[in-house]
Amino acid sequence: MENKLKIQIWSDIMCPFCYIGKRRIEGALQNFKYKDAVEIEWKSFQLDPNFVASPNDNLVEHLAEKYRKDEVWAQDMLDSMTQNAKNSGLDFHFEKAIMANSQHAHRLLHLAKKFNCADDLKELLFKAYLTDGLDINEFTVLKNIALQVGLNVEEIDEVLHSNTFADEVQKNMLEAQNIGVQGVPFFVFDAKYAISGAQHEETFLNTLNKVWEEGSFDSNVILLKTTDGDSCGVDGCD
Repeated sequence: MENKLKIQIWSDIMCPFCYIGKRRIEGALQNFKYKDAVEIEWKSFQLDPNFVASPNDNLVEHLAEKYRKDEVWAQDMLDSMTQNAKNSGLDFHFEKAIMANSQHAHRLLHLAKKFNCADDLKELLFKAYLTDGLDINEFTVLKNIALQVGLNVEEIDEVLHSNTFADEVQKNMLEAQNIGVQGVPFFVFDAKYAISGAQHEETFLNTLNKVWEEGSFDSNVILLKTTDGDSCGVDGCD
């Protein structure tokens, strides 16, 4: 049997269900007998890689326009998502959210991966955007967050002021396209089983047990759950 059961997770910092999904997989792992033998690898996915922020951006107005609904509908959707987050112990504040392009944050995550602190950085980036209302496209914000997880200041600056790891971000997104990812979060368990969306902890735990018990891994991904689960895609969050 493999020493490590690897979970690859495609997600975007701008995706609220990705943060919820992170909490749920963490909850499942707490109840998994072999949790110390699990390795999580964060993969880059951008819901809107071409997005350019402006000072007048408003999330409610943006969602209403995107879905061709009114602002009351958009606010109700955000309120529902906020309650969903509370059920996972998260505190969303969409009224403070600053819309941004997440590429720079993803590039920093690839730097963090080199030093085994990507999970810590991912957590702080989610919190910065969804709870604290910080601009995760702003270099000072990103630098301060990266320093909190112990990354070297010179390496942080080098990444932020260059295109370092941009190719890695694109490769992750191409990987996602090749295995049919249509929404995030998207979880792949040892290249064998995939789960789409922020499913319930029980679903994740059952999959962990199934993969561990089978003990022989296959490169062909079998989708166990469809995007009927809570997820965000290029057309928005469901």
